[in-house]
Amino acid sequence: MRIAFLVFVPLLCGVAAYGLGRRDERWRDWAVLVCTALSLGLSASLTLSALRGEIAAFTVPYVLVNGLGFTATGFRALYSLVTSLMWLFTALFSREYFSQEPEGLNAYYLFTLMTLGATQGVMLSADFMTAFVFFEILSLTSFTWVMHEQSQEAIHAGYTYLFIAVFGGLVLLMGLFLLYDACGTLTFSALPEAVRRANRTQVFAASVCILSGFGAKAGMFPLHVWLPMAHPVAPSPASALLSGVLTKVGVYGVLMTALQLMYGNRAFGLLLLALALVTMFLGALLALFSVNLKRTLACSSMSQIGFILTGLASVVLCGVQTGAGTLSDAGAALAISGTVLHMLNHSMLKLLLFMAAGVVLMNVHALTLDDIRGWGRNKTALKIAFAVGGLGISGVPLLNGYLSKSMIHEGLAHLIESSEETGFFIGRTLLYFHAAEWVFLISGGLTFAYMLKLFLCVFVERNADTDKQALYDSDPDCMDTLSTAVVTLSALLLVALGQPWIVTRVAAFAVQSFGVTESAPHFAAFAWENLKGGLISLSVGAAVYLLFVRPVLRPRGVYVNRWPSAWNLEARLYTPLFTSWLPTLFGNAARLFAENLVLRRVCRGLLFAASVLSQAMSDSFDALIVLSRRTVVREVKLRDEREAVHIGRLRAFRRATATALESFNFSFALLMTCLGVIVILGLLLVLL
Repeated sequence: MRIAFLVFVPLLCGVAAYGLGRRDERWRDWAVLVCTALSLGLSASLTLSALRGEIAAFTVPYVLVNGLGFTATGFRALYSLVTSLMWLFTALFSREYFSQEPEGLNAYYLFTLMTLGATQGVMLSADFMTAFVFFEILSLTSFTWVMHEQSQEAIHAGYTYLFIAVFGGLVLLMGLFLLYDACGTLTFSALPEAVRRANRTQVFAASVCILSGFGAKAGMFPLHVWLPMAHPVAPSPASALLSGVLTKVGVYGVLMTALQLMYGNRAFGLLLLALALVTMFLGALLALFSVNLKRTLACSSMSQIGFILTGLASVVLCGVQTGAGTLSDAGAALAISGTVLHMLNHSMLKLLLFMAAGVVLMNVHALTLDDIRGWGRNKTALKIAFAVGGLGISGVPLLNGYLSKSMIHEGLAHLIESSEETGFFIGRTLLYFHAAEWVFLISGGLTFAYMLKLFLCVFVERNADTDKQALYDSDPDCMDTLSTAVVTLSALLLVALGQPWIVTRVAAFAVQSFGVTESAPHFAAFAWENLKGGLISLSVGAAVYLLFVRPVLRPRGVYVNRWPSAWNLEARLYTPLFTSWLPTLFGNAARLFAENLVLRRVCRGLLFAASVLSQAMSDSFDALIVLSRRTVVREVKLRDEREAVHIGRLRAFRRATATALESFNFSFALLMTCLGVIVILGLLLVLL
């Protein structure tokens, strides 16, 4: 029942909070805090049960034939705890953040709590179909975060986010249909055995579709374009959740695909590694060029997702060498431990960094680097917290990012070493792995460079406007007591997660459900090989900042955006694709058909029949509504209207029908929506 409360109670609490907010905003705020605190308590209880070896499970029967299945093993219980903790922290921080802009908060908290329940539903899911259902729910509920400000940029970013989410959901659903047809099950625990007996080509095609669907939510290249657009316009607490948790929902799907379906598949591993490297390096490059605080952090999220996916690719490729059904290889064990830990670390890092960005925004009401430059010079608590986050995400030893990145790096290095010893991967493939290692190290260096740029800009340099700098220095207090406590506690958690004796035990607990036989406790955290990789990245980052950021991106003391507009993937590819290229392609195809007399007549006949049928359906349903209003439901007209009161039922019906059909056939739109839902449910019934 704890799982049921975690998943479904927030959905109901969101509605309750909305109703309370219409009466008294204080009741709404307390309801949100109580719900998130209860969620944290339940997640902690599940985690303690998992630590004792007790596996909680829950099933909702009579839904999608096989029901909705949930379970709380090590990794799932841990990430349920992380999700609940982040929701509580952002709820506490939101009290001050939204105190200056109270408009629209009822809807904001409604969808925030609904997203909490949907996220728990994905993270605790026991099968792909359950994950898909809640994945789609959170796509629709979180979309409102992006559009919260209702500005032109927010609306455009919201539609982009929703389009990619819907597109990813459709591709994901197609992959699940293929997978079920090939394996006969979508349950995670049963899939590895079922995959061995299934058609490998069909399973591979299904896995690529699932990778695309979940990768869209994770911010994986080339479906990453929503990330840099959404974060600058979304409220900072929502940005923390979008970056820290919702991207991990996508990673969770990729993780289960890699481990349950494609472990040991060479082609999938090489494909995933290529996408991971591009995502990792491109995200870091975009962050380096950005001159907006939250956009930089958003691009950083894209880059860190690339690090996580690199770890997953290493796990899959290590399985190619061993051919084992479990993660028995030492390199695979290190890589999966680092992957899971970096998911956890990135969630907590972005919680802290986006809350810090929110503090800047609610004080300065600006995000561009030249505007906020020098604001935090005397804000000691926030300066220390941001430094901890920046150093942690850069992989500085004794902070949380160092250990997880080192484990991923060691997993990749182990893959290279074993390939050289055994000759399993040779030639171009081995060169590919060596290049991947250097991309990993250079991307880590770029991370340090852009975080150093942000820290020095906001907390060390002086603003070019001396009057503005004097105004910034006159107020050392930037947060109230509650926000200060939340930010400070988040920073302390990052320090705790940087200690090897804590992290190795967390990793061992998290990966036990994946069948890891040799886990992170055997990892030598401060061995020279691991320290050397971190020092290389930090040295690259320092060199990039001194030789490129200062003279090129900050000439004459002004931060300049030098990213070429021609490299905007959304403007140069996706928008023309759906607004110009595809319509032109279909138009040319139509003209080719029209040149043939027989085809032209057939097409005209089909189009005429379709138009008559569509018009008949449209008119009939609207006419049915109007007819019921004029017969069953009697309407009384006002005396001062120009028409006579007794107009006659048939005449009134005709006039009202014509008016309805000239405006907007809302009922027809609802009909089409219902037909689409019926088609999807029909496919589910047939295939499942």
